[in-house]
Amino acid sequence: MINGNALFADETASYKTPYQPMPGDVVRLVLRTLANDVLGALVEINGVQHKMTKFKSEGCFDYYSFSFKCAKKRVNYHFTVYDDDDVICYNRLGCVENGQLEFDFWFLPGATVPDWARGAVFYQIFPDRFCNGNPQNDVCDNEYYYTGGHAKKVRQWDKLPDALDVNNFYGGDLQGVREKLDYLQNLGVEAIYFNPLFVSPSNHKYDVQDYDYIDPHLAVISDDCDHTMQFWEHHNGYAPKYIKRTTSRVNLDSSNEYFASLVKEIHSRGMKVVIDGVFNHCGSFNKWMDREGIYLNKEGYAEGAYQSLSSPYRNYFRFEKDEPRCDYEGWWGYQTLPKLNYEQSPGLEDYVCNLGAKWVSAPYKVDGWRLDVGADLGHSEKYNHKFWKKFRASVRKANPEALIISEHYGSPVSWFYDGEWDTVMNYDAFMEPVSWFLTGMEKHSNYFDYGKLWDGRHFFDSIFKAMSKFPRPALDSALNQLSNHDHSRFLTRTNGTAGTTATRGPHAADFGVDKRVLQLGVLMQMTWVGSPGVYYGDEAGVTGWTDPDSRRTYPWGREDSALIEFHRAAISLRKKIGCLKYGSLKKLDAGMGYIAYGRFDENCCCAVIINCTDNELSLSVPVWEIGVPHEGATMTMKFACGGWGYTEYEEKETVRHGRLFVTLPEKCGCVYYYEFK
Repeated sequence: MINGNALFADETASYKTPYQPMPGDVVRLVLRTLANDVLGALVEINGVQHKMTKFKSEGCFDYYSFSFKCAKKRVNYHFTVYDDDDVICYNRLGCVENGQLEFDFWFLPGATVPDWARGAVFYQIFPDRFCNGNPQNDVCDNEYYYTGGHAKKVRQWDKLPDALDVNNFYGGDLQGVREKLDYLQNLGVEAIYFNPLFVSPSNHKYDVQDYDYIDPHLAVISDDCDHTMQFWEHHNGYAPKYIKRTTSRVNLDSSNEYFASLVKEIHSRGMKVVIDGVFNHCGSFNKWMDREGIYLNKEGYAEGAYQSLSSPYRNYFRFEKDEPRCDYEGWWGYQTLPKLNYEQSPGLEDYVCNLGAKWVSAPYKVDGWRLDVGADLGHSEKYNHKFWKKFRASVRKANPEALIISEHYGSPVSWFYDGEWDTVMNYDAFMEPVSWFLTGMEKHSNYFDYGKLWDGRHFFDSIFKAMSKFPRPALDSALNQLSNHDHSRFLTRTNGTAGTTATRGPHAADFGVDKRVLQLGVLMQMTWVGSPGVYYGDEAGVTGWTDPDSRRTYPWGREDSALIEFHRAAISLRKKIGCLKYGSLKKLDAGMGYIAYGRFDENCCCAVIINCTDNELSLSVPVWEIGVPHEGATMTMKFACGGWGYTEYEEKETVRHGRLFVTLPEKCGCVYYYEFK
């Protein structure tokens, strides 16, 4: 029988070179087997089988290779090994009984992901709730009337969000971010992802009013304009009130200049910047729609599509009637969120593609876009793919190192097949499997599933199937988060309780939480394939049900300092050990309440072991599978966490019979390291 545990291949530089092939490159594929265990190895590339050549024996393994010249089309491949009485197929799921072509390895020649994004540690900031650095630019009470309520300036920073929170402004801004750059740098952050920054009357800003400018309430208000509340007649009575501070050219230009200077400072600290692009829909306040009449007769602005049939923006939207001031298509039916009508408006398509290029170019030079509801843009899947190809081309022409990362649920394969997105926010292949395994909770805290809690085998099965949808560069840069602005805080999920602010009240989000489980999640996040994404405040112990409760303010002065130090140490561990960021990943063991996996490259390897049960657990982990010698090798524990917090004490263990024998206390995780000579 062939030893299936010894078989290994993936798309890291050790097993596929070049890492990101271009059309015309000679690509070399490598497969590992147990030494002298197979009679031969084959690789099937786009349906054609090729015999592989054994080129190396090292330790207890043999290595086979095959090289070929790739064209422009997508390359799919899997391996087959055989002996006198056994045949095994090997693909992204590991050893399988038949081809299962949907789980083949694959890559698209020429579709490259910026190298800086590969494994980078991100920090997500919801601007209004992070830090108020300049109270002078705060939103005033009653400054807007929107979604049935007036804007409210929240004067108590630690006030919990209301169940309907869109009109509450806490005053967080870009000056606050600037003041905390030392903190982020010391934490180990390598890239900042900002939730939307463009002009908008909501605190979340996923309803853009003007894509060309940073909201002055987040940046600079030097011209206070006319504070007189103004009214516009509307077919239903009255339209929103507003203060002109967000339409003043002085404020808008000053805010863009401020943002450019902030990005420059962030870059000077060695960090990157990714901003949110909300291009499926805009806000009813948007200058293109102008449902509220904000821009009527205002110098420098054309008539909005809602106000006039002759508006240059009329075909940017789908109206129910060919007359002014009538209903229009809204995203999910919301009139405050007009859906953009790209198919009937080449001008809109060009404008948004140019916007994509504008913000990654001088003087702003942001390093990439996060695309809100990327799969929803347009009115057909065919057009959606056409648009993102054009958008990507425009962005990459302006900045070849710009990252394009999309929000997406489900398989992203079709957007990767044609090189439209670089990667995605990794719900299916990280957030969900980790949440189920460690907490038993759905990512919104909507329900608890006891059958998935602590099931290590289900964890690996589900996460590997989801990971198989990614080419390796997309997987290496996928944003692996435990929490974000759309879902409950991971720390709240550790209480195993389903609920929302409306059903249980906000304070219930704090009850019964287990920081040990959060630590296990962070340890997995920092030792897994991809780009870890820390949601602001998670590292300080912030809790919260799903949005808007997950958008609580950062607790400056009330931080959980021990938890912050834990995050700093876990991030540092990732940076110090190269294989944790760039290496191969292999399942080593799994059962009820535990998992063990290896990360390894040509220089070193790590065994990561997680015990999420309430009991002490003794395991024998087959570290020979990641290259550790069978006898006499010593592995060093580099990191461990549990109820005591964390330790970096370097405890050594001797490997026997190719296995690492360890005993872990309850709710404990550890990382063992071995360096190849």
